[in-house]
Amino acid sequence: MNILLLCNKSPYPPSEGGPMAMNSIVNGLTEAGHKVKILAVNSEKYHIKDKDIPQSYKDKTNIELVDVDLRIRLIEAFKNLFTDRSYHVERFISEDFKNKLIEILKKDRYDIVQLEMIYMAPYIETIRAYSDAKIVLRAHNVEHLIWDRIAKKTKFPPKKWYLNHLVRTLKAYELNAINEVDGIAAITYRDAAFFRGETAVPVVDIPYGVKPEEFTPNYEIKAKPTLYHIGSMNWMPNEEGILWFIKNVWEKLSAREPDIVLNLAGRHTPKWLMNLKKKNINVLGEVPDAKEFIKDNDIAIVPLLSGSGIRIKIIEAMAMGKTVITTMVGAEGIQYSEYENIIIADNPTKIVETICRISKEPEELKRIGRNARKLVEDIYDNKKIIERLLIFYDEIKKEKKDITYINH
Repeated sequence: MNILLLCNKSPYPPSEGGPMAMNSIVNGLTEAGHKVKILAVNSEKYHIKDKDIPQSYKDKTNIELVDVDLRIRLIEAFKNLFTDRSYHVERFISEDFKNKLIEILKKDRYDIVQLEMIYMAPYIETIRAYSDAKIVLRAHNVEHLIWDRIAKKTKFPPKKWYLNHLVRTLKAYELNAINEVDGIAAITYRDAAFFRGETAVPVVDIPYGVKPEEFTPNYEIKAKPTLYHIGSMNWMPNEEGILWFIKNVWEKLSAREPDIVLNLAGRHTPKWLMNLKKKNINVLGEVPDAKEFIKDNDIAIVPLLSGSGIRIKIIEAMAMGKTVITTMVGAEGIQYSEYENIIIADNPTKIVETICRISKEPEELKRIGRNARKLVEDIYDNKKIIERLLIFYDEIKKEKKDITYINH
């Protein structure tokens, strides 16, 4: 098959959640013998220089980047308050991107055009006009649910009102757009269930996949186990979760266990966190090798309070044989068994009690870690996931739609 991926950011380098999820699909499809072409937004926030992309990756994907200014502009944001349009989505509408897309669709014929996230949906009309390809939405999250959770937790009235406006317009756009595609590949079974309740369009859950052989598990536990968190800190739920953990959990935990250490790593670490001065909290920022960082630590903490989709950091921790302590929100979309391959703790008291207990039980940590690794091998092996995605592509290709297009 010939597959075009429209991406809201470059899949290369795979250094944060979205690009990692995109890249697992790219690698899986190309390794299965299919042709993949990438057209991606290149924004100032996540800007990639062409010279930094390896030639081997260019050869594999024929990747093209289009500069799109995604900066939030106060005047436009203010004007948007008086419309029913989603400002989240509007920022991704670009004449340059549209023209490049038309050029690509005129040049080649595609079986599938895959939209990586809802923010690529404004280009559905252009795709329909210039291609007979089936359009698949790769839903990394239910986007409006993330913002709805954030809005519900916001107490400052003006900010809460503004966030509710963003939620309302994004929800309306998202629920309309899912009816304009030919199929939806949700990243979790929970998100897939949500979409099935909102549309008759075919839906499948295609989780984030890894190559288990690329993750060497480390089941050894230090005499004094260390806690860790790794994640891109420009994703609001990550920053929100770590701030909450430091404010509500850390003092109680360190009072009970004065020697316990927390190592924090991740791209785009904010200044307040880099400047944090708390005993036994080590803020490392971006680390050169995420796998080595995970291997060198013992217990993953993922204190997420908002968000949707799947937590790549949890899947990778499990692949490395680590025990993960997370919230119900953090574990959403993962097919876990509590205390079998993960630990759920939703409030400060339970988190403290859990860490104090489990840190003194190395054999229990090893048991959970081994079970977590097995879960990844059984369910999150990328080869198996891509096989399911290809079956889904074949099924929606059989669906007939009367569409007149301009190309050829």
